[in-house]
Parts: sequence; structure tokens; C-alpha cells
Amino acid sequence: MGRNLGLLVTALALLHLTAPLFAHHGFETEYDRKKAVKLTGVVTMVAWTFPHMRVYVDVTNAEGVVTNWNLEMGTPNDYTRQGWKKSDLLPGDKVVFEAFGGLVVESRGQLRSITKVGETKPIFSGEAPGFVPPSLQDAP
Repeated sequence: MGRNLGLLVTALALLHLTAPLFAHHGFETEYDRKKAVKLTGVVTMVAWTFPHMRVYVDVTNAEGVVTNWNLEMGTPNDYTRQGWKKSDLLPGDKVVFEAFGGLVVESRGQLRSITKVGETKPIFSGEAPGFVPPSLQDAP
């Protein structure tokens, strides 16, 4: 009985420790590198949530239709360590962002960069995992 209990506890511990490895998604499961966009809009919300931060931006097209973009980033801890503060990007800020659109829902994107309108330095600039800039795609 004691040996079986020990095996059960060990199995449950291993399952518990490896579960996050199976839960995390890769870029290709949600986003499409061929759907690169650069749009201007107004921030509606910045969610400092785990495991990924999200920025929501209302984008109005030429016909006046508003689409709320849900833009995924990395973890809040990463951005805090880089010096980000919650006051750096707020609802109402007008921004230009670059992102990869979603595979299924195009307006659910992977954020590449975001810059406040009128400023030259991005608030955030990062590439999606595995992204290869066009200038290096044909390099040997």
C-alpha cells in the first residue's frame, strides 16, 4: 500500500509540474505572419494580466466601422523589468501599432510595436517568437 501511494504521489507531482508545458501555445497556433498590419486607433484598455498582457485598441476604417483589436504581448513582469509603468499607455491614447493578425479572428493580434501618435519612439517594440525580418529571410 505504501509503495502504491508513493507512486501515485510521484505521478501526480510530475503531472502537476509538466502541465504548463502543454498549456502554453505557440505563435503559429494563433497568429498568421502573412497578416501583418499597421493601423492607427485609440487605446480602450491595457490589461496587465498573466500570462500575457493585452492592449485593446479601437480602429475606425474608411467606412466608419469601429473594430476593437485585442493585441497580445508578453508577461507583465517582462515589461516591468524593462521600465514600463501602468501610466505609460492609457485608455484614450491615440496610437499607431504593428501586429500580426489572428488565424481565426483577424483582429486578435500579436503586437509587434506600438507608438503614441506624434511621438517617434515606440512605447513597445518586439518581435513575435521566431520572426525573421524580411531583410534576413533570404540570407544563407
